[in-house]
Amino acid sequence: MNLNVKHIYIFLVFIFSVFSMHSAAQNVECEDTCRHIHGIDISHYQGDIFWETIGENSNMAYVYIKASEGGDRKDHRFEENIRMARRHGLKVGSYHFYRCKTPQEVQLRNFMEQCLPDEQDLVPMIDVETTSGLPTQQFCDSLLKFLELVEEAYNQRPLIYTGTNFYNKHLLGKLDRYLIMIAQYTSQEPVLADERDITMWQYTGKGHINGINGYVDKSRFMGHHSLRELRFRHRRIKNSTFVR
Repeated sequence: MNLNVKHIYIFLVFIFSVFSMHSAAQNVECEDTCRHIHGIDISHYQGDIFWETIGENSNMAYVYIKASEGGDRKDHRFEENIRMARRHGLKVGSYHFYRCKTPQEVQLRNFMEQCLPDEQDLVPMIDVETTSGLPTQQFCDSLLKFLELVEEAYNQRPLIYTGTNFYNKHLLGKLDRYLIMIAQYTSQEPVLADERDITMWQYTGKGHINGINGYVDKSRFMGHHSLRELRFRHRRIKNSTFVR
């Protein structure tokens, strides 16, 4: 091997090694490198899920499953997902995507038809991402009325999911009674403008996990927080109007 060919060979080996290390680093997930309590949230967008693989071969402790949206949308994979997730050992909760221009009572009924107390390990979660063009105060009045209805129906306060920017723009000082999950897809832990306590952090919308093809949202508990704070208290439920 002449000198020039040898140099080219060494260079190519170096490039391949760097690429391989970079690819390996990309495959390292947050739950592989820390001791926080991790989980996922899913909907029909994840398609077919191999729950046995997730339950037996992952570090996921919980899953929030989309149940409903607005006044009439129901996630068509919800029943299968919640049944299989529980069967394979994950703590499960259900979430509703809030549409503030739809009457709150209609949305509550839609959610209650899906989110049955006997199937829940974790408190309900309300996904808050859009004002639908309403002024902030009008939007907040609508949201808070809905949250009160959810709390009355399930006799426990729901968890609120929203993003850092959305919270800072529309929700400052409005959710002090509620635990919150904040979505922020950066390497830095989220800090809100009012520096309020954050229970959970959804740190990526492009996570990977064996058992799900494609991307999945991943989250973890912050600081001293734990699953115990989100435990669904079944003994508090007295309402018999939950039907599917």
